Amino acid sequence: PRLGNLLALRRADGRFDVEAFEHACRLWTVTLEISVLMAQFPSREIAQLSYEYRTLRLGFANIGGLLMTAGIPYDSHEGRAICAAISAIMTGVSYATSAEMAKELGPFNGFAKNREHMLRVMRNHRRAAYGAAVGYEDLRTIPVALDETDLKDKELAIAARRAWDLAVSLGEEHGYRNAQATVIAPT
Repeated sequence: PRLGNLLALRRADGRFDVEAFEHACRLWTVTLEISVLMAQFPSREIAQLSYEYRTLRLGFANIGGLLMTAGIPYDSHEGRAICAAISAIMTGVSYATSAEMAKELGPFNGFAKNREHMLRVMRNHRRAAYGAAVGYEDLRTIPVALDETDLKDKELAIAARRAWDLAVSLGEEHGYRNAQATVIAPT
């Protein structure tokens, strides 16, 4: 599911309500984790994979409306930076929450055998949230990192880095309850 309308998180002063968004990300991550146990699936194989890897598929909607209301072109450096920051916050908070749940309930079944690979992916996400151009681990294609210079609201970059610092540190300590936490819908 999508977190709903990002436009609803635009404050009266035009800034994005990072705190409310982080809270919603945490709540939806827990809700989706619960739904893994309650869901009905079209086949036994899909059910088994969903249970073993606990994929969540959290996303958001109406990034275009949020940008348009602020007068920011969708296809601009600032528009892409806002989208990158919001995506990084959502995914980092979701994985940090997943690690907190792993502390209490254990990580997903395949985590132990995939631990080093998954933590490498998480560290690479953190590097991207910090805007790194180099230092990525075992990648053939370097990701487009969050460019803080394109953000007027620096709180978005600060929140993205904070989310990924927590996601990595908690994941190193407890693992992750979910192999996949977020998805970007091709709409």
